[in-house]
Amino acid sequence: MNAEKSRTGQCLCGKVKIRLVGEVHDAGVCHCSMCQRWCGGPAFGLGGDYDVEIDGEDAIVYYRSSEWAERGFCGTCGTNLFYRLVESGKLMAHTGTLDDQSGLTFKSQIFIDEKPDWYAFANETENMTGAEVFAMYAPKEGDQG
Repeated sequence: MNAEKSRTGQCLCGKVKIRLVGEVHDAGVCHCSMCQRWCGGPAFGLGGDYDVEIDGEDAIVYYRSSEWAERGFCGTCGTNLFYRLVESGKLMAHTGTLDDQSGLTFKSQIFIDEKPDWYAFANETENMTGAEVFAMYAPKEGDQG
């Protein structure tokens, strides 16, 4: 990854600092019921090809929300930091943790079928239902997992 391309961020109290190294350019929204409960609305996450460096990891609390994923938040101030796939370790940081959100493109919305009817985003995005998301990430026949 190109170490020159990076973004920094932190939680509300500053005990957890993150550095995303690589391509961070897309933002997406998850409307699933778990994200709505966790964030008080949709979860805004960052897409792209990046590695995550964390300073203050001892302040992070992890919550295993499903068989395949866990959520990380600051144990001091409660800031929702990221969603992480357990098997691969792929981490999707939240947009709100970034010090500078400029240059992001609102690209996608997932679990669109669970979005409440009282709001709608004006941006044109790629939209996927929950069934489409699970189909995309489910192990294919013959895969070893």
